[in-house]
Amino acid sequence: KRSEVSEVTTKADIKPKSMHRAKIWSDDVENLYRFQQAGYRDEVEYKQVKQVDEVECWPETGFVKKLQRRDNTFYYYNRQRECEDKDVPKVKVYVY
Repeated sequence: KRSEVSEVTTKADIKPKSMHRAKIWSDDVENLYRFQQAGYRDEVEYKQVKQVDEVECWPETGFVKKLQRRDNTFYYYNRQRECEDKDVPKVKVYVY
């Protein structure tokens, strides 16, 4: 299971055209929540900054499993949903 962001090629400095807030929870919102918790805009920015091709995900759910922050410490995430309903409106959804 791959997110739509994975299809966006990580060329040098891809910038989003616009941003809106998430209204309902989804798998993509869950992963965006995890990237934003770790200090990144989304998967595209994470791949640019960390120079990686793949992000480690849970095979069962497709959710992000582990992210390295900019200070090189790691965030580890559970298989299950971590973004609670009250946090959904805080998630920024970027449009490319």
